[in-house]
Amino acid sequence: MTVFALDSLPHPIVQAPMAGGPSTAALAAAVGEAGGLGMLAAGYRRPAAVAEEITTLRGLTRAPFGINLFAPPALAPDAEALERYAERLTGEAERQAAEVGVPRHDDDGWAEKLAIVAEARVPVVSFTFGCPPAEAVAALHDAGAAVWATVTTPGEAVEAAAAGVDALIAQGVEAGGHRGSFDDGRPGDLGLLALLQLVAAAVELPLVATGGLATGRSIAAVLAAGARAAQLGTVFMRTPEAATSPAQRAALQEDAPTALTRAFTGRTARGIVNRFLAEHAGEAPAAYPDVHHLTAPLRAAARARGDAGALNLWAGQAYPLATEEPAGDLVRRLAAEARDALREAVARAAP
Repeated sequence: MTVFALDSLPHPIVQAPMAGGPSTAALAAAVGEAGGLGMLAAGYRRPAAVAEEITTLRGLTRAPFGINLFAPPALAPDAEALERYAERLTGEAERQAAEVGVPRHDDDGWAEKLAIVAEARVPVVSFTFGCPPAEAVAALHDAGAAVWATVTTPGEAVEAAAAGVDALIAQGVEAGGHRGSFDDGRPGDLGLLALLQLVAAAVELPLVATGGLATGRSIAAVLAAGARAAQLGTVFMRTPEAATSPAQRAALQEDAPTALTRAFTGRTARGIVNRFLAEHAGEAPAAYPDVHHLTAPLRAAARARGDAGALNLWAGQAYPLATEEPAGDLVRRLAAEARDALREAVARAAP
Protein backbone atom coordinates (compact mmCIF):
# COMPACT_ATOMS: atom_id res chain seq x y z
CA MET A 1 0.00 0.00 0.00
CA THR A 2 1.40 3.39 -1.02
CA VAL A 3 1.87 5.83 1.86
CA PHE A 4 0.12 9.15 1.33
CA ALA A 5 2.36 11.82 -0.17
CA LEU A 6 1.78 15.56 0.16
CA ASP A 7 2.54 16.08 -3.52
CA SER A 8 -0.55 14.03 -4.40
CA LEU A 9 -2.89 16.75 -3.13
CA PRO A 10 -4.68 18.72 -5.87
CA HIS A 11 -4.39 21.77 -3.62
CA PRO A 12 -1.59 22.19 -1.02
CA ILE A 13 -4.02 22.91 1.79
CA VAL A 14 -4.45 20.90 4.99
CA GLN A 15 -7.31 21.58 7.37
CA ALA A 16 -6.06 21.68 10.96
CA PRO A 17 -7.78 19.14 13.24
CA MET A 18 -9.05 21.66 15.86
CA ALA A 19 -9.85 19.40 18.80
CA GLY A 20 -12.44 20.36 21.35
CA GLY A 21 -15.37 21.29 19.14
CA PRO A 22 -14.92 22.58 15.58
CA SER A 23 -13.63 19.30 14.09
CA THR A 24 -16.33 17.31 12.26
CA ALA A 25 -16.48 14.58 9.65
CA ALA A 26 -18.50 16.93 7.45
CA LEU A 27 -15.71 19.51 7.53
CA ALA A 28 -12.97 16.99 6.74
CA ALA A 29 -15.05 15.54 3.92
CA ALA A 30 -15.75 18.93 2.37
CA VAL A 31 -12.05 19.83 2.43
CA GLY A 32 -11.08 16.47 0.92
CA GLU A 33 -13.70 16.67 -1.82
CA ALA A 34 -12.39 20.13 -2.75
CA GLY A 35 -8.83 18.84 -3.17
CA GLY A 36 -7.28 19.57 0.21
CA LEU A 37 -6.56 17.20 3.08
CA GLY A 38 -9.28 17.04 5.72
CA MET A 39 -8.34 16.15 9.28
CA LEU A 40 -10.25 14.71 12.21
CA ALA A 41 -9.35 15.52 15.82
CA ALA A 42 -9.13 12.52 18.12
CA GLY A 43 -8.16 14.66 21.11
CA TYR A 44 -10.66 14.72 23.99
CA ARG A 45 -12.84 12.15 22.20
CA ARG A 46 -13.68 8.72 23.58
CA PRO A 47 -11.97 5.97 21.55
CA ALA A 48 -15.33 4.57 20.45
CA ALA A 49 -16.39 8.01 19.21
CA VAL A 50 -13.16 8.29 17.21
CA ALA A 51 -13.82 4.97 15.51
CA GLU A 52 -17.39 6.01 14.75
CA GLU A 53 -16.29 9.32 13.25
CA ILE A 54 -13.79 7.58 10.95
CA THR A 55 -16.63 5.40 9.67
CA THR A 56 -18.85 8.45 9.20
CA LEU A 57 -16.14 10.28 7.25
CA ARG A 58 -15.56 7.33 4.96
CA GLY A 59 -19.27 7.33 4.24
CA LEU A 60 -19.02 10.93 3.07
CA THR A 61 -15.91 10.83 0.88
CA ARG A 62 -13.34 8.56 -0.70
CA ALA A 63 -10.71 11.29 -0.51
CA PRO A 64 -7.68 10.67 1.72
CA PHE A 65 -7.83 12.18 5.20
CA GLY A 66 -5.88 12.39 8.39
CA ILE A 67 -6.46 12.12 12.11
CA ASN A 68 -4.59 13.86 14.92
CA LEU A 69 -3.61 12.25 18.23
CA PHE A 70 -2.31 13.80 21.43
CA ALA A 71 1.00 12.39 22.62
CA PRO A 72 0.90 11.33 26.29
CA PRO A 73 1.58 14.12 28.82
CA ALA A 74 4.69 14.53 30.93
CA LEU A 75 4.95 13.58 34.59
CA ALA A 76 2.11 14.52 36.93
CA PRO A 77 2.30 18.17 38.07
CA ASP A 78 2.51 19.68 41.54
CA ALA A 79 -0.69 18.74 43.39
CA GLU A 80 -0.49 21.81 45.64
CA ALA A 81 -0.29 24.16 42.65
CA LEU A 82 -3.37 22.50 41.18
CA GLU A 83 -5.23 22.84 44.47
CA ARG A 84 -4.40 26.55 44.65
CA TYR A 85 -5.66 27.11 41.12
CA ALA A 86 -8.84 25.17 41.83
CA GLU A 87 -9.49 27.46 44.81
CA ARG A 88 -9.02 30.54 42.62
CA LEU A 89 -11.67 29.18 40.24
CA THR A 90 -14.43 29.02 42.88
CA GLY A 91 -15.66 32.49 41.97
CA GLU A 92 -15.93 31.47 38.31
CA ALA A 93 -17.82 28.35 39.34
CA GLU A 94 -20.35 30.49 41.19
CA ARG A 95 -20.69 32.78 38.18
CA GLN A 96 -21.38 29.81 35.90
CA ALA A 97 -23.55 27.92 38.42
CA ALA A 98 -21.25 24.93 37.97
CA GLU A 99 -18.68 22.94 39.91
CA VAL A 100 -14.94 23.11 39.44
CA GLY A 101 -13.85 19.86 37.83
CA VAL A 102 -11.65 17.13 39.26
CA PRO A 103 -8.06 17.17 37.92
CA ARG A 104 -6.94 14.01 36.15
CA HIS A 105 -3.58 13.20 34.62
CA ASP A 106 -4.82 10.88 31.87
CA ASP A 107 -3.26 10.05 28.51
CA ASP A 108 -6.38 10.70 26.38
CA GLY A 109 -6.80 7.01 25.53
CA TRP A 110 -3.39 6.85 23.85
CA ALA A 111 -3.08 3.09 23.33
CA GLU A 112 -6.72 2.60 22.33
CA LYS A 113 -6.62 5.40 19.77
CA LEU A 114 -3.35 4.20 18.28
CA ALA A 115 -4.92 0.78 17.80
CA ILE A 116 -8.05 2.29 16.23
CA VAL A 117 -6.24 4.40 13.62
CA ALA A 118 -3.95 1.49 12.74
CA GLU A 119 -6.83 -0.95 12.36
CA ALA A 120 -8.79 1.59 10.31
CA ARG A 121 -5.73 2.18 8.09
CA VAL A 122 -6.09 5.94 8.28
CA PRO A 123 -3.99 7.48 5.47
CA VAL A 124 -2.33 10.18 7.62
CA VAL A 125 -1.81 10.17 11.38
CA SER A 126 -0.42 13.35 12.91
CA PHE A 127 0.76 13.94 16.46
CA THR A 128 0.95 16.95 18.70
CA PHE A 129 2.19 17.62 22.27
CA GLY A 130 5.18 15.33 21.85
CA CYS A 131 7.29 13.11 19.65
CA PRO A 132 5.62 9.83 18.74
CA PRO A 133 7.69 6.86 19.93
CA ALA A 134 9.60 5.08 17.16
CA GLU A 135 7.66 1.87 17.81
CA ALA A 136 4.34 3.70 17.32
CA VAL A 137 5.63 5.21 14.07
CA ALA A 138 6.72 1.76 12.86
CA ALA A 139 3.35 0.23 13.74
CA LEU A 140 1.50 2.93 11.84
CA HIS A 141 3.81 2.47 8.85
CA ASP A 142 2.96 -1.24 8.93
CA ALA A 143 -0.71 -0.18 8.76
CA GLY A 144 -0.04 1.95 5.66
CA ALA A 145 -0.20 5.35 7.35
CA ALA A 146 1.96 8.39 6.74
CA VAL A 147 3.07 9.77 10.11
CA TRP A 148 3.43 13.49 10.77
CA ALA A 149 4.69 15.25 13.90
CA THR A 150 4.02 18.83 15.00
CA VAL A 151 7.19 20.74 15.88
CA THR A 152 7.90 24.24 17.14
CA THR A 153 11.72 24.21 17.22
CA PRO A 154 14.54 22.79 15.10
CA GLY A 155 15.51 20.51 17.99
CA GLU A 156 12.04 18.96 18.02
CA ALA A 157 12.31 18.47 14.26
CA VAL A 158 15.56 16.52 14.68
CA GLU A 159 14.00 14.35 17.38
CA ALA A 160 10.93 13.62 15.27
CA ALA A 161 13.05 12.78 12.23
CA ALA A 162 15.01 10.30 14.35
CA ALA A 163 11.72 8.62 15.32
CA GLY A 164 11.03 7.96 11.63
CA VAL A 165 8.17 10.32 10.83
CA ASP A 166 7.36 11.06 7.19
CA ALA A 167 6.66 14.81 7.44
CA LEU A 168 6.69 17.66 9.92
CA ILE A 169 4.04 20.22 10.73
CA ALA A 170 6.06 23.35 11.49
CA GLN A 171 3.90 25.41 13.86
CA GLY A 172 4.76 29.08 14.19
CA VAL A 173 3.94 31.03 17.32
CA GLU A 174 1.18 32.86 15.39
CA ALA A 175 -0.97 29.71 15.44
CA GLY A 176 -4.25 29.51 17.30
CA GLY A 177 -4.93 26.83 19.88
CA HIS A 178 -2.33 24.80 21.72
CA ARG A 179 1.36 24.99 21.05
CA GLY A 180 2.48 21.62 19.72
CA SER A 181 5.75 21.80 21.67
CA PHE A 182 7.24 18.59 23.03
CA ASP A 183 7.99 20.32 26.35
CA ASP A 184 5.43 22.92 27.45
CA GLY A 185 7.98 24.22 29.93
CA ARG A 186 9.94 25.43 26.91
CA PRO A 187 7.34 26.05 24.19
CA GLY A 188 8.78 27.17 20.86
CA ASP A 189 8.22 30.87 20.24
CA LEU A 190 9.54 31.20 16.69
CA GLY A 191 7.51 32.91 14.00
CA LEU A 192 6.52 30.66 11.11
CA LEU A 193 8.89 31.94 8.43
CA ALA A 194 11.87 31.79 10.77
CA LEU A 195 10.86 28.31 11.90
CA LEU A 196 10.51 27.01 8.33
CA GLN A 197 14.02 28.16 7.46
CA LEU A 198 15.58 26.70 10.60
CA VAL A 199 13.78 23.37 10.36
CA ALA A 200 14.62 22.99 6.67
CA ALA A 201 18.26 23.52 7.54
CA ALA A 202 18.09 20.92 10.32
CA VAL A 203 16.28 18.01 8.63
CA GLU A 204 15.37 16.77 5.16
CA LEU A 205 11.67 16.04 5.53
CA PRO A 206 8.58 17.47 3.80
CA LEU A 207 7.18 20.41 5.75
CA VAL A 208 3.61 21.51 6.35
CA ALA A 209 3.52 25.13 7.50
CA THR A 210 0.97 26.36 10.03
CA GLY A 211 0.39 29.48 12.09
CA GLY A 212 -1.42 32.67 11.18
CA LEU A 213 -2.25 31.60 7.61
CA ALA A 214 -5.55 32.98 6.38
CA THR A 215 -5.18 34.08 2.74
CA GLY A 216 -3.96 32.76 -0.57
CA ARG A 217 -0.99 35.10 -0.37
CA SER A 218 0.05 33.65 2.98
CA ILE A 219 -0.14 30.14 1.52
CA ALA A 220 1.99 31.28 -1.40
CA ALA A 221 4.52 32.71 1.04
CA VAL A 222 5.09 29.45 2.90
CA LEU A 223 5.21 27.46 -0.33
CA ALA A 224 7.90 29.83 -1.57
CA ALA A 225 9.70 29.34 1.75
CA GLY A 226 9.91 25.59 1.16
CA ALA A 227 6.75 24.09 2.62
CA ARG A 228 4.93 21.39 0.63
CA ALA A 229 1.56 22.49 2.01
CA ALA A 230 -0.10 24.94 4.36
CA GLN A 231 -2.22 23.88 7.33
CA LEU A 232 -5.02 26.30 8.24
CA GLY A 233 -7.33 26.10 11.23
CA THR A 234 -8.93 29.35 12.30
CA VAL A 235 -10.18 30.20 8.79
CA PHE A 236 -12.24 27.00 8.78
CA MET A 237 -13.98 27.81 12.07
CA ARG A 238 -16.59 30.03 10.43
CA THR A 239 -17.52 27.46 7.78
CA PRO A 240 -20.99 25.90 8.14
CA GLU A 241 -19.44 22.41 8.35
CA ALA A 242 -17.47 23.26 11.51
CA ALA A 243 -19.06 22.68 14.93
CA THR A 244 -17.79 26.01 16.26
CA SER A 245 -19.98 27.34 19.07
CA PRO A 246 -22.17 30.39 18.35
CA ALA A 247 -20.27 32.41 20.98
CA GLN A 248 -16.93 31.69 19.32
CA ARG A 249 -18.31 32.39 15.83
CA ALA A 250 -19.35 35.82 17.09
CA ALA A 251 -15.94 36.42 18.71
CA LEU A 252 -14.19 35.59 15.44
CA GLN A 253 -15.93 38.57 13.85
CA GLU A 254 -14.38 41.00 16.34
CA ASP A 255 -10.85 42.41 16.45
CA ALA A 256 -9.72 41.82 20.03
CA PRO A 257 -6.07 40.82 20.45
CA THR A 258 -4.88 37.26 20.98
CA ALA A 259 -2.52 36.03 23.67
CA LEU A 260 -0.79 32.88 24.84
CA THR A 261 -2.15 31.41 28.06
CA ARG A 262 -2.29 28.29 30.24
CA ALA A 263 -5.43 29.49 32.02
CA PHE A 264 -7.87 27.08 30.37
CA THR A 265 -5.93 23.82 30.09
CA GLY A 266 -2.58 24.11 31.83
CA ARG A 267 -0.85 24.01 28.42
CA THR A 268 0.26 27.04 26.42
CA ALA A 269 -2.34 28.01 23.81
CA ARG A 270 -3.28 31.09 21.80
CA GLY A 271 -6.77 32.51 22.11
CA ILE A 272 -8.72 35.72 21.83
CA VAL A 273 -8.28 37.74 25.01
CA ASN A 274 -11.47 37.65 27.10
CA ARG A 275 -12.37 38.04 30.75
CA PHE A 276 -11.32 34.55 31.89
CA LEU A 277 -7.99 34.73 30.10
CA ALA A 278 -7.23 38.17 31.50
CA GLU A 279 -8.19 37.23 35.06
CA HIS A 280 -6.43 33.86 35.27
CA ALA A 281 -3.51 33.97 32.82
CA GLY A 282 -0.99 34.57 35.56
CA GLU A 283 -2.38 31.93 37.93
CA ALA A 284 -2.61 28.64 36.04
CA PRO A 285 0.18 26.14 36.62
CA ALA A 286 1.84 24.22 33.79
CA ALA A 287 -0.32 21.18 34.37
CA TYR A 288 -1.89 19.54 31.32
CA PRO A 289 -4.38 17.88 31.09
CA ASP A 290 -5.13 18.36 34.79
CA VAL A 291 -6.15 22.02 34.43
CA HIS A 292 -8.21 21.12 31.36
CA HIS A 293 -10.30 18.82 33.57
CA LEU A 294 -10.55 21.51 36.27
CA THR A 295 -12.02 24.08 33.90
CA ALA A 296 -14.02 21.80 31.56
CA PRO A 297 -17.31 22.01 33.54
CA LEU A 298 -16.98 25.80 33.78
CA ARG A 299 -16.37 26.14 30.06
CA ALA A 300 -19.25 23.79 29.25
CA ALA A 301 -21.60 25.88 31.36
CA ALA A 302 -20.38 29.08 29.75
CA ARG A 303 -20.82 27.58 26.29
CA ALA A 304 -24.39 26.58 27.08
CA ARG A 305 -25.11 30.13 28.28
CA GLY A 306 -23.35 31.75 25.33
CA ASP A 307 -20.88 33.46 27.67
CA ALA A 308 -17.86 34.18 25.45
CA GLY A 309 -16.09 35.78 28.40
CA ALA A 310 -15.40 32.40 29.97
CA LEU A 311 -14.63 30.28 26.89
CA ASN A 312 -11.31 29.25 25.42
CA LEU A 313 -11.61 31.25 22.20
CA TRP A 314 -8.75 29.61 20.37
CA ALA A 315 -7.71 31.64 17.33
CA GLY A 316 -4.59 32.47 15.37
CA GLN A 317 -3.22 35.98 15.05
CA ALA A 318 -4.85 36.51 11.63
CA TYR A 319 -8.33 35.44 12.77
CA PRO A 320 -10.09 38.68 11.67
CA LEU A 321 -9.51 37.52 8.07
CA ALA A 322 -11.67 34.41 8.51
CA THR A 323 -14.78 34.43 6.34
CA GLU A 324 -18.14 32.71 6.46
CA GLU A 325 -18.31 30.42 3.43
CA PRO A 326 -18.58 26.68 2.71
CA ALA A 327 -15.36 24.78 3.37
CA GLY A 328 -15.05 23.49 -0.19
CA ASP A 329 -15.44 26.97 -1.64
CA LEU A 330 -12.85 28.25 0.83
CA VAL A 331 -10.29 25.62 -0.23
CA ARG A 332 -10.78 26.31 -3.92
CA ARG A 333 -10.65 30.09 -3.45
CA LEU A 334 -7.51 30.03 -1.33
CA ALA A 335 -5.77 27.67 -3.75
CA ALA A 336 -6.58 29.93 -6.70
CA GLU A 337 -5.41 33.01 -4.80
CA ALA A 338 -2.17 31.24 -3.87
CA ARG A 339 -1.46 30.33 -7.49
CA ASP A 340 -2.11 33.91 -8.59
CA ALA A 341 0.16 35.24 -5.84
CA LEU A 342 2.97 32.89 -6.84
CA ARG A 343 2.69 33.94 -10.48
CA GLU A 344 2.82 37.60 -9.45
CA ALA A 345 5.86 36.95 -7.28
CA VAL A 346 7.67 35.17 -10.12
CA ALA A 347 6.92 38.10 -12.43
CA ARG A 348 8.29 40.57 -9.86
CA ALA A 349 11.42 38.50 -9.37
CA ALA A 350 12.12 38.18 -13.09
CA PRO A 351 15.08 40.24 -14.34
